Parts: sequence; structure tokens; C-alpha cells
Amino acid sequence: MIFEAKTTGSKTTEAKTTEAKATGPQTMQVPPSPVRRARLGIATLAGCLFLAGCSSPSPTTFDLSAPSGFGRVGGSRAVMVVAQPTTVQALDSDRVIVKDSSGALSFVGGAQWADRIPALVQARLIQTFENASRIGSVSGPGQRISPDVQLNTDIRSFNIDAASGAAVVEMTAKVVGDRTGQIQRARLFSARVPASSVDGPGAAQALDRALSQVLIEIVRWAR
Repeated sequence: MIFEAKTTGSKTTEAKTTEAKATGPQTMQVPPSPVRRARLGIATLAGCLFLAGCSSPSPTTFDLSAPSGFGRVGGSRAVMVVAQPTTVQALDSDRVIVKDSSGALSFVGGAQWADRIPALVQARLIQTFENASRIGSVSGPGQRISPDVQLNTDIRSFNIDAASGAAVVEMTAKVVGDRTGQIQRARLFSARVPASSVDGPGAAQALDRALSQVLIEIVRWAR
């Protein structure tokens, strides 16, 4: 009797287990609703537009040159540090800028400078001094040297004038005694060069020529 009771209990347990397996949860394929299909379509379209935007051509990068071969100029054996030029926020960028008669600024599409304008002008100014052998030693700040003077500059204009179609570069320069902090000399330099066209190559070439004129004048003046 005891054996039969155990056997019956085992069969009952197996039956319940089999029944549970048979009646377990099942997955059903429900087709997406019209609203969900529309949302999926919008997401796919947005992804395609994003990829199309990422594949747009990169802007052309232009550099500025450091003039050389402009004749022998007298100088001193002073040690000079050339600080990075200061400027307004609009010019502290790598964009090629156009200024209209109202003073509004815009950018030449598809064109950019090789660096921010102040950093690029500083590098080319130092190289122009080196090309002219105008100063005993010249470098940027942080070069672990003891300078006699520091050249501080400010970029007032570095743009294409839309009204005249000319490249305009204006910079002020101050020679400051490093030990005394006194301004020894100060002057405004400017140049205007006609641009062949107000596109990337035309604007960049005209601004490069205008800057070269200013850099040569600064090197001849500073001592």
C-alpha cells in the first residue's frame, strides 16, 4: 500500500509538470502599428540625412607666409619676445572673414586658415624677424630666455572689405622694456590689397599679401 501511494504521487507530479510545460507562455508575432511604422520611417530618413551631411566636403585650408628677401635692414642685438597678438573675439578664429559696409561679419564658405588668426600671425611675425636677421634673438613666450624687450601687437582688422573688394590688415605694435615695463615705441600699421575674387583662394591670397606688407613694416620699425 505504501509503494502504491508513492507511485501514484510520482505519476501525479509528472502529470502536473507536463501540463505546466504545455500551458507555458508562448511568443506571438504582432505586426507593428501604423504609428510605429511611421516613426521607424522618420528615424531611417533622419539617419540617411545625417550620413549625407557627414559626407560633405571639408573646407580648403590656407596658410599665411613669412616674407623674406626684402633687403638688408639694420638692427640691434637685443633679445626680443613676440607675444601672441590680442584681438576681438570675432577675429580669434580660423575663418576667412568678410566685412560689409554696415560692419556685419560673414565667412567665406569652404575656406579656413591653418590655425587661429592670432596664433598664425604670431608665428609668421617671428619668422619674418628671423628672415631679416633684424634682432639678435627672437622667440615666443615660454622659451626660457631672458628678453630685453617684448613686442605686443593687436589685430584690429583682418578681413575682406566687401564694399571695395580689398583685403584689409591693421595691427598696432608696442615695444615694451621687459625689465621696466615701459612702452618704448608704439605705432599703427595697415595695408590694403585688392582681392581678385571674394572666394577662398582670392581672399586668402589678398590677405596674405596685405599681412606681408604689415610684417615687413613692423620688422623694419622695431628695434
